[in-house]
Amino acid sequence: MDQKTILVIEDDDIVAQTIEHCLRRENFRVILAQSGVEGLQLCRRHQPNLVVLDIIMPGMDGLTVCRQMRQDPMIEDTPVLMLTAKTRDEDKVKGFLAGADDYLSKPFNVDEFILRVRAILRRTEGHHSHARPRNSILPNGDEMKADVIEINGYSLDTRTFELETPEKGRIRLTPIQYDLLFHLMRHAGEIFSPNRLLDEVWNYPLDSGSPDLVRVHIKNLRERIENDPKAPAFIETVPGFGYTIRAEAKNE
Repeated sequence: MDQKTILVIEDDDIVAQTIEHCLRRENFRVILAQSGVEGLQLCRRHQPNLVVLDIIMPGMDGLTVCRQMRQDPMIEDTPVLMLTAKTRDEDKVKGFLAGADDYLSKPFNVDEFILRVRAILRRTEGHHSHARPRNSILPNGDEMKADVIEINGYSLDTRTFELETPEKGRIRLTPIQYDLLFHLMRHAGEIFSPNRLLDEVWNYPLDSGSPDLVRVHIKNLRERIENDPKAPAFIETVPGFGYTIRAEAKNE
């Protein structure tokens, strides 16, 4: 198995050394950067498998770093785990809107940190393996072609990871947004609890990870693709159960 490379962008030397020690102990190759500018340069140069990114840094903060990564074709698909003292829901939303895949608050549990790292790497390793589903029949009777899933006017292109929407046009999704939406559209009509999505999309073991992670990503995804995110018509909430995408029945 190839050794995975993880770039840690963290301006606190003690925290950076702690993270480096934890990752090297798990046989990861670690590259350290002490600023956002340096982190972007090293990310482009080394093409890491994962970036662990602090938010609060002098100069270029982590949110700006993440946004610039998502706008750079060389590194736009590199997964990002934000590790920060900012813990409010609105801070998490800002992180995910910037393009983060996951979010862990400081101080953090080392075992949970390694679990999150491994889960992100497992998911992103399989990112392209499920990108071209076989032809099958969706709940509304439509055939799902090999490269496109189309439901209720939304078309997900599994080659380009872009979503064509009825109101907002074509949107390039981040890797986690694509994985989440692919899973929901692939199983249209099925209701998924947050814990089940943590298992099936994030690859987290049972009873690990926070349902808030799913809720914030759903909120973020709605902000990007729904015409009215406060009254979503595509990704529905089923109170007490979870989330679903209902395929409209064909008129006979």
